[in-house]
Amino acid sequence: MKTRTLFASTAALAGVALLAGCAMGSGAPAASVDLDPNAKLEGEITVWSWDVAATALDRLGDAFEAEHPGTTVNVVDVGYDNAYDKLSVGLQAGSGLPDVVTIETDRAPGYINEFPTGLVDLDPVLGDDQADFDPFKWHAQSDADGALKVAPWDSGTVGLFYRTDYFDEAGVDPASIGTWDDLVAAGETIKATTGHTLLSLDVATGGGFQMLLQQQGQGLFDEAGDITVNSSEAVEALTLLQTLNDKGLLKNVSGWDGRVTSAKDGDSAVTPEAVWWIGTLLGDAPELSGTYGVTELPAFEEGGARTSNSGGSGLAVPTQAKNPQLAAAFIAFALADADNQVSMMANEGLFPSYLPALEDDTFSAPQEYFGGQPVYELFAEQTANIPAITFTTDNAEASDIVANAVVAAVLNGADPQQVLDDAAKQIATATGREIAE
Repeated sequence: MKTRTLFASTAALAGVALLAGCAMGSGAPAASVDLDPNAKLEGEITVWSWDVAATALDRLGDAFEAEHPGTTVNVVDVGYDNAYDKLSVGLQAGSGLPDVVTIETDRAPGYINEFPTGLVDLDPVLGDDQADFDPFKWHAQSDADGALKVAPWDSGTVGLFYRTDYFDEAGVDPASIGTWDDLVAAGETIKATTGHTLLSLDVATGGGFQMLLQQQGQGLFDEAGDITVNSSEAVEALTLLQTLNDKGLLKNVSGWDGRVTSAKDGDSAVTPEAVWWIGTLLGDAPELSGTYGVTELPAFEEGGARTSNSGGSGLAVPTQAKNPQLAAAFIAFALADADNQVSMMANEGLFPSYLPALEDDTFSAPQEYFGGQPVYELFAEQTANIPAITFTTDNAEASDIVANAVVAAVLNGADPQQVLDDAAKQIATATGREIAE
């Protein structure tokens, strides 16, 4: 979904914890809602979303109404800055929420865990379609018992964007890059030949560490909720970032604007990022058309995963919804339908989590900006391969601590294993969780 939202998630998820904290019992308990997939659809619903997501739902709302006479879908663009404050307050109070809400994937576990009765189990209407959705997102947006609480919408499948002109000048074939070691070696050649660094990252916010960790099938916590930030996979990811900096291949930038500006200025040769980066390039750097290609993310070892996840969102029905049956039916209409998902890709740039939609010709069409390469095809092929990881209510606090460890290792030269061991101890003290053995 909207790219700028990905860099504000930690604060918002922390806000969920602060609002919910010890207040699990302070809000009005929500009545259980059992969905009936055969229920008569009538009445109206209100849907909260923002930006192009709201535009997409409003458009599909018209189509839903036409298919189901006697129904009304009211879509409200609540604005990104207000959405999560309103959602947190509404879940705690047990009132004030609409029938459908938009929740980003990295925030979903916080709401699901802090408000276990706050969102409706969507399995009765979507459970039969589980195999047709991005498995990572289905897992991340379900509760500990496997009940789907937030339906997968758009995915943040990661690939490697690269400057074709820099690679050509340096005589580097992108097809020769299978591992991160290969890319580091290519980066040295590119810098020696062109003077450009390999990649630009905001080290202060973690520098892509968690993306590299998920690529290896690891999160900050394991399925038992134990701390894994000092695992061998985590050390390998942080060592890679440190190596890039030590070799002069990393340009440290500040925030989202710094990343966009660095891309426009052509500072670096590659950008490991999600499919939504395409929209950023088209919107902010149209003058670079014809200078970019996309390939798979390098693996950490031969045969390893060549993608990860960065961003994405879903739709949920609060248990306080006035018309949950109609709300769930609308979600299924919008998200479990290939034609509707393809239309959201074509019109609003929302990359589907619904795998059958990825078989459409839209995703194999040549893209002029990328020299005619059918770049969406690559992301479509990789979406089902995104490694699943576990999120907890403490992800936000752990992310802040880990970001400090990344700074210490990458910018200050500290030992990766040591700073991650220290980070694990800090997280254990702050959260009361055990460190995985």
